[in-house]
Amino acid sequence: MIHRLILRYRVRRPPKTLRYEAQANTQGRPPRAASPVSSRRSGLRMPLRCPSLLEPPMTKTYMNVSEIPVLKPYFGRKTCLATKHGKEKVVARPFRHALGVEIMVPADLDTDSLGTFSNEIPRLGKPLDVCFQKARMGMAAAGLPFGIANEGSFGPHPSMPFIASDYEIIAFVDDERGFSIHETLFSLKTNYAHREVCGPVELDEWLQAVKFPSHGLIVQPKSDNPQITAEKGIVSLAHLRAAIARATARSERATALVATDMRAHFNPTRMALIRRLAFRMARRLATPCPSCQAPGWGMTGQSKGLPCKECGMPTEMILSEIFTCTACTHREERPRLDGLREAPIDRCPCCNP
Repeated sequence: MIHRLILRYRVRRPPKTLRYEAQANTQGRPPRAASPVSSRRSGLRMPLRCPSLLEPPMTKTYMNVSEIPVLKPYFGRKTCLATKHGKEKVVARPFRHALGVEIMVPADLDTDSLGTFSNEIPRLGKPLDVCFQKARMGMAAAGLPFGIANEGSFGPHPSMPFIASDYEIIAFVDDERGFSIHETLFSLKTNYAHREVCGPVELDEWLQAVKFPSHGLIVQPKSDNPQITAEKGIVSLAHLRAAIARATARSERATALVATDMRAHFNPTRMALIRRLAFRMARRLATPCPSCQAPGWGMTGQSKGLPCKECGMPTEMILSEIFTCTACTHREERPRLDGLREAPIDRCPCCNP
């Protein structure tokens, strides 16, 4: 005798303020909301055909367990965040809300061993490689199959050297499914700066520019000796003056180097960028592949060659975005999200050589 397994799950209807069209979602995009119409009684814009709260929830029957859609593959699972600088304050909420993930931070995890901003310990390797190495370090310490890590790089803008920039990376490693992905964010919203000080000088304008004391500072002697340590996490003017005096006395050149502390727990500007990046990664992990439903569907590359609006020749501007799956070979190439279909003449190497 063949027994059929009948499973039922209850799906709540959309909220009272929205009605979604029941249509096939083949491109991994959220369903569209119905167009609102005006209400003669109140003059407010109300949604069309709001479902009643008295209607019973929809019920669907599945003949097999494998047919049940997996909406949150990481729901209730613990994931390790490799940090010693309080990044869980901005990373935990995006992952909890989008995926139902519980973030945990291993105790006494020394991520500074992979490199410090004050160059006491140089970072060996590319930032992306170090970010994945940091994630696996945390996974090994916590004994978990999932890991998250963040790595930041600061310096002058590649095209405008007089402007500081921040390049943030967040990495996610899934050893159960055997994939690792990353997201990046390049921003000019940073207070990254440094200044050499010889003796007691006024730094009021510079301190205001780097958002002191809400953002911390680092003071170290200007010296060729790599063993000289820096004073970090300076958030008061008295501490800053004393640190400059000590650094000047220890320096062979009688010079102190004052720089912004770019560690996340002393830099709210950077912490806000990490939060944005965490939301981006959580949304990607919550997006299934249109073909195999594996988590992590997202943009992994770009294709150049946007045609010039005047001559039609390809330019160096982005033409399309490439989306790939973490598990299967499914791949989609989509137009730019900003809707730009032609490049301006000043970006064309033929019209404006």
